[in-house]
Amino acid sequence: MMNVFVLGGTGLLGMATIKELLSKGYGVSTIARNKEVMDDVMPEQVKERFIGDINELTDEQVLDLLNGKDVFVYAAGLDERTLPEAPAVRFYYVKNVLPTQRLARLARQAGMKKFVIFGSYHAETASMWPDLAMYEQPYVKTRLMQEEIAFMEGEGEMDVMSLRLPYIFGTMPNRTPLWKSFYPRIQGQEHVEIPEGATAMVTTKQVAEAAVGALENGQHRTTYAISGINMKYKEFYEMIAESLGQQETVIETASLGKLKPSAEKTDETVAAQGKEFAIHMEKQIEMQDRDAFIDPEETMSLLQYKEDDVRAEITNTLEVCAQEVQKGEKIY
Repeated sequence: MMNVFVLGGTGLLGMATIKELLSKGYGVSTIARNKEVMDDVMPEQVKERFIGDINELTDEQVLDLLNGKDVFVYAAGLDERTLPEAPAVRFYYVKNVLPTQRLARLARQAGMKKFVIFGSYHAETASMWPDLAMYEQPYVKTRLMQEEIAFMEGEGEMDVMSLRLPYIFGTMPNRTPLWKSFYPRIQGQEHVEIPEGATAMVTTKQVAEAAVGALENGQHRTTYAISGINMKYKEFYEMIAESLGQQETVIETASLGKLKPSAEKTDETVAAQGKEFAIHMEKQIEMQDRDAFIDPEETMSLLQYKEDDVRAEITNTLEVCAQEVQKGEKIY
């Protein structure tokens, strides 16, 4: 039986991955900063559970945690929703790149044979659309760096693979889905203009299955852009309006030329405050004006994750968000 260490095991994706690993007979261990959360959500089959911040442990302490483990699943890190002080590239380098490099190095030193990173599909769209120069955006640049530096740490001794993850839908008890942050654009509005493009979408179950597929069938230095379905932003925002009971709200696509000036002004306002978006709003609008389609078949056959009812999971996730919104809680 292979033993897998999951970082971020009490999070949405880490927990789904742990459950999938357990169903396949793998031994699992994990670490969390909060004991109450660990005790509340962790399946009882996970006997080896540690409390603490892995980034505050010494190298020797981390090596002790990893002793006897075969695979490291890195289901942690910050996404692009954070608005840090400028320069954002430094912030994401410190938060995402350096911890990954350190833990990949220690995993290799501990004798682990495989290392799976939960990355971002923004790294995939950077290669899809070189004319947009997305690779120069702080978040995208550091996500690409995260992959490459982990690949180099594993070279010759440990296989390192990266899952490039798009929009993900699923829920956990007592957690509000991140999609709640989309609701201020829709709540109480009669008319909403959104970009004309589209994105790929998956369920947490598909991510978990793909993670297990990567550790079983993945190849070193390979990135896997996974997808369940592709959906236009218009349809997604219509689903948000429907979850709020706003059947009369009109969701309408607008041209890049119409949306871009407002995005540029937002970038200027944020810069004047000494902050910087992970992906500048101007670039986000340019990206969302295009169809970021990912063919599921390209990775399903390799990682052997299955089709899932993504739209049903989106509906379920948005219902949870709407319930929170309708409680009158402030939306951030």
